[in-house]
Amino acid sequence: MTTCDIIVPCYNEEAVINAFYEETRKITDTMTDYRFTFLFVDDGSKDKTFPLMKELAAAHTDVRYISFSRNFGKEAAMYAGFSHSTGDLVIIMDADLQHPPTMIPVMMEGIKEGYDCAAARRLTRDKERGLQNLFSSAFYQVSNMLTEIKMPQNASDFRIMRRSMVDAILKLSEVERFSKGIFAWVGFETKWYPYENVERTLGTTKWSFKSLMRYAISGITAFSVAPLKLLFILGVLLCGIAFFYTLGVVICSLIPGASLGINSGLICILLWLSGIMELSMGILGEYMTHIYREAKDRPIYLIRQTNISDAHVKN
Repeated sequence: MTTCDIIVPCYNEEAVINAFYEETRKITDTMTDYRFTFLFVDDGSKDKTFPLMKELAAAHTDVRYISFSRNFGKEAAMYAGFSHSTGDLVIIMDADLQHPPTMIPVMMEGIKEGYDCAAARRLTRDKERGLQNLFSSAFYQVSNMLTEIKMPQNASDFRIMRRSMVDAILKLSEVERFSKGIFAWVGFETKWYPYENVERTLGTTKWSFKSLMRYAISGITAFSVAPLKLLFILGVLLCGIAFFYTLGVVICSLIPGASLGINSGLICILLWLSGIMELSMGILGEYMTHIYREAKDRPIYLIRQTNISDAHVKN
């Protein structure tokens, strides 16, 4: 029988965790060729998420849990789930039921067809806030333009992967993680399944615009050096503009009665240079931040409590 681990990152999900388990079990119980195990990862929740996990584990033998010592972020929670999974297949899902459990049998057909991964992609983001929707669409376009790693528009973390792909992902142990980019970077054959965005009916989203912006910048700088190359090009262009402007001033000074408005021109140049310098330092700062965090080599997460014994952990 094929074993399958369902990894569920959770942060303050007390309102949905039981509903998620019940709804997903309704689907997995019909798939008799597979043995499913739920692996809930508590990302330092402040509510009753972790006690509810323990209650589920006490009542059901197919539930495992990991609880972090503090909030390390969804990326760390997914990595912890991958690290502690042992199944032939691994599913990653959100606990808020915006990843429809009914898609699991549909996506499993892609695995049967021989694909290494079956992944879900939103058709629309109509139920999201306008600014967030616009920002998400722009992110994929900018990311695909600046990086060699191409991600389908509105790709989600909801996917089923073979063990070989999970093992490949675990080899990328950087602290600054961007899983959508990592999934694309490791390659493997992926079949995409479009689905309509599901409105969240329980709980609240944990993603603010600020956190999404930070996540997007981290994703782009983790997989592209294009911003650094852009700075070089801007520097060359500015030098060219400065040269011709200087040449114009010299020529103008040789023509009686001619004027270029040098003072206003200098002010514009200073403003442009100041803006470019600030932008350049900001971009360089992002890359230096990556280097700084990776150089410290701190663990991606710390476990406070788990019911997973050493026998369950894949070495």
